[in-house]
Amino acid sequence: ATALDVAHLAAEAGMSVATFHDHFRDVTGTSPMQYVKSTRLHQARLLMLRQGMTAEAASLAVGYASPSQFNREFKRLFGLPPAAEVARMRRSFAVPPAPAGAL
Repeated sequence: ATALDVAHLAAEAGMSVATFHDHFRDVTGTSPMQYVKSTRLHQARLLMLRQGMTAEAASLAVGYASPSQFNREFKRLFGLPPAAEVARMRRSFAVPPAPAGAL
C-alpha cells in the first residue's frame, strides 16, 4: 500500500491542504487519513474472509507495518478482534470458509 500524501493530493486538486481537507470532510464526513484507514481495515477484513488470510498477513497486505496497531484499530472500528469479526461475518452471512490454498 502506498503512503497517503495529503499535500500531494491537495496540489493535484489545485487546493491548499486546509481547503482540500475541508472539502474532503464535507464530501465524505471524515478526514483523508481516517478514510484511508477505514478503507484499509475493510479491505483487510475481506482478505481474511474471502482468502483465509491471517490478521497479520492481511494487515501487511493493506499497508500496516505493525500487526498490533492493526489489531487495535480493527477492534476500534468493528468492535471485535479480527478473528472474532471474521467468524461473526461467516455466521451472519453464511460465507463458507476460504478454500484450502486460496492465498
